Amino acid sequence: MDKDRLEEYQAKRNFSATPEPRGGDTPPPARPVFSVQKHFASSLHYDLRLEVGGVLRSWAVPKGASLDPADKRLAVQVEDHPLDCATFQGTIPEGHYAAGEVLLWDTGWWEPDTQWSRTFKEQAARGKLPDVEAKLAAGELKFILHGHKLRGSFVLVQMKNRGPKNWLLLKHKDDHARRGYNVTAEEPDSVAG
Repeated sequence: MDKDRLEEYQAKRNFSATPEPRGGDTPPPARPVFSVQKHFASSLHYDLRLEVGGVLRSWAVPKGASLDPADKRLAVQVEDHPLDCATFQGTIPEGHYAAGEVLLWDTGWWEPDTQWSRTFKEQAARGKLPDVEAKLAAGELKFILHGHKLRGSFVLVQMKNRGPKNWLLLKHKDDHARRGYNVTAEEPDSVAG
């Protein structure tokens, strides 16, 4: 992992005063992890984090992910986070960046969508995801989540006419799709207990 990828994250935080992990030393897991944190900051939002290249690529999703393919959720890309953040739950003190309560709303592992080439799937099975960065740079990443609450195929699509940080998070029609089901309202609690 390139430690420079965490510079923005670390520059925004005072680790002597906040419980957030500094990161930078955790080796990547056998399977790429994902997490969603319910963050009661200046406004409630959900932080989607996908492990790519030893860091958590991160998006703030104001309404949270949906299991309904008809829903389009804004996802604003934020700074990369360390792998240790995938399991973080706690309170960031007032007066600090992103102050507020953070609940671990969902966690699990993810993989590229099965529509991708056999070669890519073989690389992913060995824990190597070289094409994910290219897919993100191109503005579209199709992926499958294996979580407690979020399962199945999703896509992140960059909104090119709205600036580089604005994306849409969409649920694909599959066996895990649930029309009209508001997963954030129906399942509000932490998966960490």
